[in-house]
Amino acid sequence: MAPTMLTAGFGQSVTPNAFRSYLAEFLSTFFYVFAVVGSSMSSRKLMPDAASDPSSLMVVAITNVLALSSAVYIAWNVSGGHVNPAVTFGMAVGGHISVPTALFYWVSQMLAAVFASLVLKVSVVGQHVPTYIIAEEMTGFGASILEGVMTFALVYTVYAAGDTRRGTMGVIGPLAIGFIAGANVLAAGPFSGGSMNPACAFGSAVTAGGFKNQAVYWVGPLIGAALAGLLYDNVVFPSQAPDSIRGVTEGTGV
Repeated sequence: MAPTMLTAGFGQSVTPNAFRSYLAEFLSTFFYVFAVVGSSMSSRKLMPDAASDPSSLMVVAITNVLALSSAVYIAWNVSGGHVNPAVTFGMAVGGHISVPTALFYWVSQMLAAVFASLVLKVSVVGQHVPTYIIAEEMTGFGASILEGVMTFALVYTVYAAGDTRRGTMGVIGPLAIGFIAGANVLAAGPFSGGSMNPACAFGSAVTAGGFKNQAVYWVGPLIGAALAGLLYDNVVFPSQAPDSIRGVTEGTGV
């Protein structure tokens, strides 16, 4: 039974509609990572001591709100607008997307993040591509907890925004997702970097050639995303039958 289900899931993951979803994820993730990493580079250009300047935190937080809201909105009706491997993982754990499709989403998101960082590196030759780092007073475990809590809030918001039982999503859904991401950056950006997105952390790390504390930006977000999906679907609002085309339930449109 399991091999048959896996084969069926793989078959749905190589259809023309599925490939359009992967392209949508690639484009939206590229736009998001380009904006977020680029805003950090712009802050360093205008403020040499950006690491200790509160205004640079505001710049990155506002960029997260604008870029993530836009990226989610443009891909929502095609791929669900995940823009984040943690969101995809949370959807897979909740049964809203098949495992093979989730893996293809991950590949699209990771490639997009690396490509966006490379474009910035090649274009802005006078600066290095910044990577996510944890504060000196933080441990890897503590930073993972912060990233997990922030990603939990993000993915829970994604579930709530895509729940059709709340009515049509419109523009409010992506805005809510962007706002929670921006709020999280303001809350924990100086401590863990406020990534919430393994692809964004991975892309900048690949381009910069440094993977220190990279596990922080995978372990915490993936655990937080899984808990958010399980809690929303099984405790707060039990999910409905999954859609056969995108692997998305009628209750949660992501």
